[in-house]
Amino acid sequence: MTRNVKDHGGGLDAAIAKYGGTRAEWIDLSTGINPNSYPIPNVPAHFWQDLPDETAQQTLLSAARVFWNVPDDADIVACAGLSQMIAALPLLHPTATVQINKPTYNEHEAAFRTNGWDIDEASNIRVVVHPNNPDGRQASLSSTDLAQSPLTIIDESFCDTQPDMTYIGKATTPNVVVLKGLGKFWGLAGLRLGFAISHKDTTDRLRDFIGPWAVSGPAQFIGAQALSDTNWSDASRARLQSDSKRLDDIAHRAGFELVGGTDLFRLYNTPSASHVQDQLAQNFIWSRRFPYSKTWLRLGLAGPESHWQRLAAALDI
Repeated sequence: MTRNVKDHGGGLDAAIAKYGGTRAEWIDLSTGINPNSYPIPNVPAHFWQDLPDETAQQTLLSAARVFWNVPDDADIVACAGLSQMIAALPLLHPTATVQINKPTYNEHEAAFRTNGWDIDEASNIRVVVHPNNPDGRQASLSSTDLAQSPLTIIDESFCDTQPDMTYIGKATTPNVVVLKGLGKFWGLAGLRLGFAISHKDTTDRLRDFIGPWAVSGPAQFIGAQALSDTNWSDASRARLQSDSKRLDDIAHRAGFELVGGTDLFRLYNTPSASHVQDQLAQNFIWSRRFPYSKTWLRLGLAGPESHWQRLAAALDI
């Protein structure tokens, strides 16, 4: 069987091997991860020492239900990062064809192809990344669209900057699954914590697929704290909105054209993405380009002020 190669951001170790420097010297702007991540609380020792327990799991799920305003007739299943859940999603329906409109996050296509599916734009089984990665386009799904689809998966990994855009209110039937995670908006990609929201018939099947203890005790504790801290989330949304505008200003002065994005990343049209990536990498700044475009370059947000200044200097503005 041919192995599906998945193109991702990150990979800073490869950039270091090519351009030099140490990890501490590099600024990684190749992902859409919030650089001002949620502050990690002190984790009680028993969360590290014991197997995950049901009380902590229910505390986590309750916090998720409140934060995302999950309907009473929808259920939530937690997993060790959305990659684990994405790998299981093709098992929800007999092998067929699935609609995945490109360009988009390629983990979904890889998961379906690994399980024997084909990609077909005419299929009424669909995966939608909302807002889309890398161009930020928003999905438009009517109630009729959802009702007529045997399975619709809506990946909202980047939706928490604009919570009014969510489709969680539609995740009350077995054929609609909404995905959420703490990797992007909260900046906790290393925590490996994600969620699928759907009717209980579907979430029970997903629990069977991913197995017991999918979420570690420390992730249960930290996740519950993060989801309950609405002061942090409100302040973070405001900051991300301001910082994305600042990034647009830097890119505009460098001669780049905005293609799209979210408040966590921006996609620009450049004269040559490989040239700009190399220019930035010479200054130990890592960016994201795509194998299907010679001009598209994606940049995440800088964190400390010194990083913003380094980015502007690297682009000679």
